[in-house]
Amino acid sequence: MQTHRLLKMHRSAVVATLLACAAWALAGCGAEVAGAAATAGSLSATSAKQAQAQQKQIVEQFKSMQDAGVARAASAAD
Repeated sequence: MQTHRLLKMHRSAVVATLLACAAWALAGCGAEVAGAAATAGSLSATSAKQAQAQQKQIVEQFKSMQDAGVARAASAAD
C-alpha cells in the first residue's frame, strides 16, 4: 500500500514539474515576442523620424529652387 502511495506522489511531482517547465517556457516565449514587438516599434519610430527629416530636406530644396527661379525671372524681366 505504501508503494502505491509513493508512486502516486512521485507521479504527481513529475506532472507538477512538467507543468512548471511548460509554464516557464511559455512565459519565456511571451517575453521574446514582447521584446521583438518593442524592437519593431523602435525601428518604426526611427524610420519615421528619418522620413520626416528627409521630407524637411526635400521641402527646403524645393523652396531654394523656387527662390532661384523667381530670381531668374526677375532678372530676365529687367
